[in-house]
Amino acid sequence: MTGNDGIERRWTIGELAKATGVTIRTLYHYDEIGLVRAGERTASGHRRYTEADLRQLYRVRALRGLGLSLEEIANVLQRPADDLTAMRDLLGAQLAELELQSARMAQLKTKIGGLLGLLDRSVMPDPEHFMAALEEISVYETYFAQELRDHLAQRRMRLGEDTLRDLRTEWLVLLKEAHQHMLAGTSVDDPQVQAVTARWTAMAAALQSGDEQRDEQLDERMRAAGTAWWRDNSAGVSAEVSRQIEWLDADALPAIFDYLQRAVIWAREHESGE
Repeated sequence: MTGNDGIERRWTIGELAKATGVTIRTLYHYDEIGLVRAGERTASGHRRYTEADLRQLYRVRALRGLGLSLEEIANVLQRPADDLTAMRDLLGAQLAELELQSARMAQLKTKIGGLLGLLDRSVMPDPEHFMAALEEISVYETYFAQELRDHLAQRRMRLGEDTLRDLRTEWLVLLKEAHQHMLAGTSVDDPQVQAVTARWTAMAAALQSGDEQRDEQLDERMRAAGTAWWRDNSAGVSAEVSRQIEWLDADALPAIFDYLQRAVIWAREHESGE
């Protein structure tokens, strides 16, 4: 942008705002926080932006377009323009954040799909039933912190919808088999019950996040949150599940889970030789 006479062009703040589409207020803010400062001042103190300043503004706007915060942009601009490693690390972090947002959207999609399922089962849905579903979401968020909800969303993405559908099918099969054994009074140490228990445990293991220490800690927190959630809401959850499963009575689910838990405990004690 050097003129015919070899002199670089200068822009007033108003001219720069008009040429770039950035508001004057934003340019003042960028100047105040040190992102884009006018390279020169007139004798009367008015800002004059140079070509180097224009290139700096372009970098800021490009990084802003990638979703970086102004603080992150400042950190990037402190490094040399050709520091590819720093840029790669930053873009990797941004990609991870976008994947997390995608997981959250998938989780929200599941929740909305569940509510639509309620509507599909009734020509004129009961408002109390609809509100109860919304309250279940609120209760869920009370027990599971945002980090745990993000963890669940990421886990769902890693497993994929096909795997999750297979796990749900297997869950229903195992639930029904355990229910039948429980009604028949079959002892938890019976080989058939232990076979069901082994499949139940394997299914739970498939939902675990991995072997890394951080994931193990999150899994432990997840189990603790799930236990607290079930302890305080088992009656309402059981009633809702029983409405969707014909053969399941409203008060049967806690009894089935207790039966399976006793079977799991017996299996652990047996494996350890106690």
